[in-house]
Amino acid sequence: MTRAIFPSHDSRPTRTIEDYLMTMSVMERDQGEIVAARLAERMGVAPPTVTMTLKRMERDGWITGTGRKAVRLTETGRAAAHSVIRRHMLAEWLLVEMLKVPLEQVHEEAHGIEHAISPQLEARLREALGDRQVCPHGNPFPGCESVVQAWTALTDLRAGEGGVLRRIHEFAEDDPQVITFLYARGLTPGASLRVQEVLPFNQTLTVEVQENALTLGFAVARYLFVERT
Repeated sequence: MTRAIFPSHDSRPTRTIEDYLMTMSVMERDQGEIVAARLAERMGVAPPTVTMTLKRMERDGWITGTGRKAVRLTETGRAAAHSVIRRHMLAEWLLVEMLKVPLEQVHEEAHGIEHAISPQLEARLREALGDRQVCPHGNPFPGCESVVQAWTALTDLRAGEGGVLRRIHEFAEDDPQVITFLYARGLTPGASLRVQEVLPFNQTLTVEVQENALTLGFAVARYLFVERT
């Protein structure tokens, strides 16, 4: 039986389940479904571990559909996912604006904070930080997805097209090596860029950013979103 949407800090999921819910929410938002094999890759654990965790999550009412190709969040699970995503993004803004933590570090640091933010502290953070619609990397707060819909994946641009980098997807943020690589080369939200060359045969493209040419694989470039100029 699905539990009631949790009213307090004490009735939240465990840290591990919150981490699963965050990833599952992003997969459901962007891919339309949650596939256990892809979830195992994203969580960095073995498929049997994911299978056991999903069974517990279904037992506790966070998801439905275990044993099928794809599972889905329940209303309760989606509310819990959105809650931890909001806390994570508020923690990122706190780190950037008030503690001046470098942008490439805030995603990882926020993971250590998000689970400890109480509903009362969350309300105070939202008041102090204002009406945020995206995180510092440009990803939408839950309920603000329309803000990012007009931005185009870098892999959809042709040679000669350019724009302003507005968003680095959560899945790119999750890889510290990727985010450090991008930021060290000027690919930060707000940076102007132009595609110089696209090579589908080897899945790469070259962009000009800050007067420097940078070659990216499609595997990374698809997680960068641009507002066309």
